Amino acid sequence: MWAFVFKRTLIALSVALTISVLCFSLLQLSGDLALSIGGPEATAEQVEQIRIEYGLDRPVIEQFTTWIWGAVQLDFGRSYYYQSEVMDLVVERLPVTMTLGMLALAIALGVSIPLGVVAALKRGSWIDRAAMAIAVTGQAMPNFWFGLTLIILFAVKLQWFPAAGSDSWQGFVLPAIALGYYATPAMMRLTRSGMLEVLEADYIRTARAKGLRTGTVIFKHALRNAVIPVVALAAVELGFMLGGSVVIETVFSLRGLGQLAWNAISRNDYPVVQAIVLIIALFYIVLTLIADILNAVLDPRLRAR
Repeated sequence: MWAFVFKRTLIALSVALTISVLCFSLLQLSGDLALSIGGPEATAEQVEQIRIEYGLDRPVIEQFTTWIWGAVQLDFGRSYYYQSEVMDLVVERLPVTMTLGMLALAIALGVSIPLGVVAALKRGSWIDRAAMAIAVTGQAMPNFWFGLTLIILFAVKLQWFPAAGSDSWQGFVLPAIALGYYATPAMMRLTRSGMLEVLEADYIRTARAKGLRTGTVIFKHALRNAVIPVVALAAVELGFMLGGSVVIETVFSLRGLGQLAWNAISRNDYPVVQAIVLIIALFYIVLTLIADILNAVLDPRLRAR
């Protein structure tokens, strides 16, 4: 088991290093950063002064090593626009994004697992077809459009929830639903397929032959094994939702990392963009590593891979 964890950790570290190189390189290839900071009206002398002030006149390798060493120490420099430490901005906005992500994951699990179980038990019925229709719609529907629809219906017309802001828990309801619905289809289909496979297993037939109640067979024996891959997928989906929060937070005006990233991109605030991209990527890598380890704990056959 420890050899498996060590191997997966090395892979995660190599992916993190690759992402850090790509994150730094893409912004270097986006153009003259000094000219972008100075703006179109900056003179050549001002642009050169900016280049010296921010260290953009140094060799690229030296710039990268300085940046990556600062990132290891959680020092991403100062924001060009906000004129404050980038990490202070991230720490201020991170709780909103994490709260949104956890609520969205809870909604996705709370909807997908019951739907998947019912769809498997009622295979071929209208309930099964309705559940699959919900899954297909969730995959095809853009989350920003779904979010705007929720605002029009529940905030503007019914006035049940606020249309924007994160000052109270009500402000998280609509964005969490919009973001959670995006992850529901994959987990629902996985739950359904897992239940269908487990219900055909010999030990389930044995449990039924012993006269155990249907609820005991389904929830104690079948569901416990069917949701094993869902647990691992949930960790990966949380990483997807943290990255996808850029659109949802912008639509609902939530002061999280997503909105900060959008503002930084529109204002050419490169240190903030680099920090957010790297931090969200690291979250995703760590969550994927946790998912791999959970899979190996729940299914020992995976440890040999």
